[in-house]
Amino acid sequence: MDRPLGQVYAVNRTMEVNLISDTVTRPSVAMLSHMTQAPVGDDVFKEDPSVNALEAKVATMFGKEAALFFPSGTMANQTAIKLHTQPGEQVICDHYAHIFNYEGGGASFNSGVSCALIEGERGRITAAQIKEKINPADFYHSPKTSLVVLENTTNKGGGACYSSTEIERIHQLCKEENLPLHLDGARLWNAMRATSTSPSFYGEQFDTISICFSKGLGAPIGSALLGSKEHMQKALRVRKMLGGGMRQAGFLAAAASYAIDHHWEDLDNDHRRAKELGEAVLQLNGVRYLAPVDTNIVIFELKSPLLETSFMDAMKERSIQLIGMGSGKLRFVTHRDYTEEQHNYVMDCLKKIIL
Repeated sequence: MDRPLGQVYAVNRTMEVNLISDTVTRPSVAMLSHMTQAPVGDDVFKEDPSVNALEAKVATMFGKEAALFFPSGTMANQTAIKLHTQPGEQVICDHYAHIFNYEGGGASFNSGVSCALIEGERGRITAAQIKEKINPADFYHSPKTSLVVLENTTNKGGGACYSSTEIERIHQLCKEENLPLHLDGARLWNAMRATSTSPSFYGEQFDTISICFSKGLGAPIGSALLGSKEHMQKALRVRKMLGGGMRQAGFLAAAASYAIDHHWEDLDNDHRRAKELGEAVLQLNGVRYLAPVDTNIVIFELKSPLLETSFMDAMKERSIQLIGMGSGKLRFVTHRDYTEEQHNYVMDCLKKIIL
């Protein structure tokens, strides 16, 4: 039974709360049961019925011709970059972009491309900013601009969502400039839930889309890349080169399929709890800045490194884990394994911390 909000807690060393990321979730009993009943085959030969069913399911949802199951979102993104570019060319993205900051330099290593970075607003860039970054096709001194990548929601930007209007503007610009448009949709399920946009909308706007099943939806592993049949046929070869072929992957695909059907609406709870955490953080007198809380990520900054150390120590003492993002920023991420009881405990702890 959930405890009422505001109940007094002592420092509780028996309650472990992990708010480092929404990747820390574990399969529910129902999901595990669904996984064990999945028919499987060898997906390297495209003979796993559960993987094939998942790929067909998400392709249909987004209005795309085909999809390909990947072990990670990073590999799906890196494959998309390789599909759309040649070595020596350039990708336009925000300076907070996951493909630039958190994929191990893969764009340069795997595809031989550079990134033209735009300082957007919380990880979101505009059509006008993109237009200024496109290199003239006949100016051979500059790298050829070959791809635009957006991230929705933005990780380093605190879970910010693109507006459908701006996405449409960017789509139109890319169409006019004959540039492919890729979406890093690691937390696209959150964005769709928060903005009431449909999968088919994104399918219409983007040439390729990566979607993740192991973040907000709570599957244990897996992402998918969506696009045309031609793109996915090429992606199959790239995935093989990157070592992403899996054998009886249907157990994982079944978890992803179950998560889509049963966990998507639960993101509303993650978003509510994140907003409440943000409100509690704002009451701390040592907070310099709190990013707007749009989905399940809470990013804030304390006034000094000393306060940051004190805060992290106070959280650790109370068995609450969070993450430092560098430059004095701290982050909470809510997820489906973060219960209401844990939430009430964290909220009460935040009220008691003095900085």
